[in-house]
Amino acid sequence: MGEKILVVDDDPEIQLAMQGPLEAAGYTVRLCDHGRDVPAAVAEFKPDLLLLDVMLPGADGFSLAMSLSENEATARLPIIVVSGLDTSEALFRTLPQVAAFVTKPFDTVSLVEKVRKALLPKT
Repeated sequence: MGEKILVVDDDPEIQLAMQGPLEAAGYTVRLCDHGRDVPAAVAEFKPDLLLLDVMLPGADGFSLAMSLSENEATARLPIIVVSGLDTSEALFRTLPQVAAFVTKPFDTVSLVEKVRKALLPKT
């Protein structure tokens, strides 16, 4: 594997709950805890997938996802939305790069499986 995943969440416990299982599955993980840091982190780290929280300091997840989808360099970056707000799922489903939606609290086995599926080559 070795694909790179950027985890964007402002809760350190959630970050670690995602990071451990993803690294154990062979992914390289970088953490980001503030919305305003996401564009620079994406540009520097060049992730293959983004795990994105909805409620973030600095910028909300939907605005970030919209910005990424409008940028030619990141328009194809798959996003898995991770949120405690299941009501936000319909809003994110309007964005083609949203590959999955995970509601907190989440099952780590299911999370890793959704990541695996989102990273499969598109046919």
